[in-house]
Amino acid sequence: MALAFSLFLVTLLFIIWQPRGLQIGTTAVVGAVVALVIGVVSFEDVLTVTGIVWDATLAFIGIIILSMVLDEIGFFEYSAIKMAKLSGGSGSKLFIYILLLGAFVAALFANDGAALILTPIVLAKMKYLKMKPLSIFAFLMAGGFIGDSASNPFVISNLTNIVTAGYFHIGFMEYMQNMFLPNMLSILASIGVLFIYFRKDIPLQVDVDALPEASSVIKNQTMFKLSWLFLGFLMVGYFIGDAYELPISVFALGGAILFLLIANHYKAVKPIMTIKAAPWQVVWFSIGLYVVVYGLKNAGLTDIIASWVEQLMHQGDTVAIIGTGFLSAFISSVMNNMPTIMIMDIAIDKVGYVGNEALVYANILGSNLGPKMTPIGSLATLLWLHVLAQKGVKIGWGEYMKVGLVVTPPVLFVALLGLL
Repeated sequence: MALAFSLFLVTLLFIIWQPRGLQIGTTAVVGAVVALVIGVVSFEDVLTVTGIVWDATLAFIGIIILSMVLDEIGFFEYSAIKMAKLSGGSGSKLFIYILLLGAFVAALFANDGAALILTPIVLAKMKYLKMKPLSIFAFLMAGGFIGDSASNPFVISNLTNIVTAGYFHIGFMEYMQNMFLPNMLSILASIGVLFIYFRKDIPLQVDVDALPEASSVIKNQTMFKLSWLFLGFLMVGYFIGDAYELPISVFALGGAILFLLIANHYKAVKPIMTIKAAPWQVVWFSIGLYVVVYGLKNAGLTDIIASWVEQLMHQGDTVAIIGTGFLSAFISSVMNNMPTIMIMDIAIDKVGYVGNEALVYANILGSNLGPKMTPIGSLATLLWLHVLAQKGVKIGWGEYMKVGLVVTPPVLFVALLGLL
């Protein structure tokens, strides 16, 4: 256990630190190789991990490529300006509308897509509107939070969702039905808690007339119109895939490649540039870190967690659901939600999945929301901080956790109530 845990901590430290620009995927793969060499995991374990995460990883690549093409077209910038104009200059309405936009983007393009694509757009618009630094901080923190708290409605909304749905063979429709209410409660609670927390920093009025017309940022009108139709067909495709038990990546990645080819036909993007710009490091990060974490499973960590879950189950359904959600949240906040979701999935499977389906969804909610308590909790937050740093905005750990530790617990609690 000590050897496996030490390797995990060192790997996670280098992922966070990134000395001399060391990529997170490279670090994770090196950690995986070391785990294999020192015997923490076997080659069979590597194949097992790959079998667990391959669908999620390929689907994630597809979602990000689709997001990047839409971003090139001007889809997200158009949406951001449109929401700003709808606020009529009210700072409170703008705050809420930006959160609703973040929830929409997270639902369809995953929380990582929201972090990579929407964050720089929102930041640019806030600076364009000459908001005060505290107001910009409020909008950015709220936007970063909603990206994770609203990433629950569909299997495609978060990498953790895809991994868990694949592990327990949960269909697209089944997942959506079970997570509809918890996700709605999560969004409403997020908006309410964030608004109360940042109420003093939200400006009363914003000169949204200073923003350009939304239509002016569209770079290709034909592709923009096609994109709405394509997204509708893609959603239908997910349900068709569910009916025939096809991997989610068939439509997520296949749809993204098709959309990329259509965009190339209309000269809206350069496919090679888009593919090169895709975050391939996330692929290596996903597989590499999961291999390292599998060493913790081999060392007995999942047995320990399974015993904790079993003790919660003895206290009744309510305690089991809320307790499992907060257990997952706490582990995610200190260990990152990527490894947490797999360890918790295995632990829940160990105590018995049939009859305890609500615990699976509680784990997802905990792994999606809990990471917001710390900067290292999720890949989306790490990407979000990296994007902001590139734009000259640095948010310290103290600043971040001051918000995350206060806002996250009540939102998670309300969301978990939707599973009772």
